[in-house]
Amino acid sequence: MNRIKKEKSILGAINDLSHRLVLVLVFPIIISLVLMLFYAWEYHSAIRRMGEITELKAVVCEDIPEKAWNIVSGKNSFRQSDIYKVIHDVEDTIDKVTNETGEENRLSLIVAGRTMETLENYVDKIRDNISSEVPVVENEAVLAEVRNVSALVDSMLNEYIALEITSTAKMSRTLGLIIIITAVAEVLIVIIAILIRNVTMKKTAKMVRNPIEKLEEVTAVLADGTLDARITDTEVTELRNLTKQVNTMADRLENMMTQSDKDAKRLRKAELRTLQAQINPHFLYNTLDAIVWKAEGGETEEVIGLTSSLSDFFRISLSSGADWIPVSQERKHIEGYLKIQQTRYRDIMKYEIDIPEEIGNYYILKLLLQPLVENALYHGIKIKRGGGTIRVSGREENGYLLFSVKDTGCGMTPKQLEELNERIKKENPSVSEGGGGFGLVNVNMRIRLYYNEPEGLKITSGPDGTEVCFRVPCRTKEEIFEDESISG
Repeated sequence: MNRIKKEKSILGAINDLSHRLVLVLVFPIIISLVLMLFYAWEYHSAIRRMGEITELKAVVCEDIPEKAWNIVSGKNSFRQSDIYKVIHDVEDTIDKVTNETGEENRLSLIVAGRTMETLENYVDKIRDNISSEVPVVENEAVLAEVRNVSALVDSMLNEYIALEITSTAKMSRTLGLIIIITAVAEVLIVIIAILIRNVTMKKTAKMVRNPIEKLEEVTAVLADGTLDARITDTEVTELRNLTKQVNTMADRLENMMTQSDKDAKRLRKAELRTLQAQINPHFLYNTLDAIVWKAEGGETEEVIGLTSSLSDFFRISLSSGADWIPVSQERKHIEGYLKIQQTRYRDIMKYEIDIPEEIGNYYILKLLLQPLVENALYHGIKIKRGGGTIRVSGREENGYLLFSVKDTGCGMTPKQLEELNERIKKENPSVSEGGGGFGLVNVNMRIRLYYNEPEGLKITSGPDGTEVCFRVPCRTKEEIFEDESISG
């Protein structure tokens, strides 16, 4: 089963090429841009987090201890100092940055957050001491702890900033490496895109060139007269209609030539029928003269035999206009002809007919054997001193009927045989060419025309006489009618 070919368009092929090139060039760029934007965002986020933590350092190291001192010294109350709000703001910022930081750098912030809770506890203790009106000395000792805890938180924040700086440096190096790799990849991609473009353009050009070359080749063959040439179906959309139109034109030309050949064959068959009816009218005159001569001599049985043979001869010759008759009828036809001729050439002519009844029901073209017998009589037996014998035989072999008409007449010289063979090989031999043997030419043409055979008669001759042979396919009555109906 033939696979259905996918139709291709020249414009579609060009669009496919452009799409491939765009995909090859754009896809890596998109990937590199995404990576660069990701790392740029991470880098920006790290800088922002470090900025926020840096701002906390001053609050933790300076503002909170100072506010605690102002409270212990009595300069400000808790409400006035807003120390708790400052501590909570620091804790919220640390929690926020912690959540935004990766696992590898958040430990310092977690510790700093817990330390801020300790710092808040010391502030609570100062508040409780003031409420209990304990001596200032005790609050100063707590204030010292506040300062120590603030310094510890500051060190944790410094450690976090150092880790972030290290991570940011790694990201910077990674980003630089990505930029380098992207640049190299883009160069390689451009080279690959050029290669793809060249390969695809060659493929597209071949896709278009091959059908056009095939179109030129087939049209050249058609122009030379080979009308059975056809263009194979093309995959190219733009050339498909042209291909179909050329094939349609070739089909019409071939049909016209076939019809012309059929008309020519019909014309030639009609001409042959006309010529066939005009062959040797002297045979009828001579036979009638013989009948009259026999009647005057009182030879009644001879008259009856001659009249019967003549009747059979013409009845089979006419055959109600049919071109095909059974072999048995053809045998009867030549037998009647030979009986009539033997009346005239009793002293010089003998004949033998060996056509078995087994092949009698096959149909052949009528009047194939009689002209050969007539030729053997007039050009072989009659002109030989002492006369001779005519032997007519037929047999079936490998689906063919083989017939032979052999005489023991004077035969032909090699030159005469060559000239006769040249005559019968011609497509349109002329009656006026001379040299005799028109009956042979007629039979040869009819065999080639009606049986569509490349060769008709095969003639051999020598001092001992001449033999004319031919073979035709075995055909039944049904096959003949079927072929006639097809040929119209």
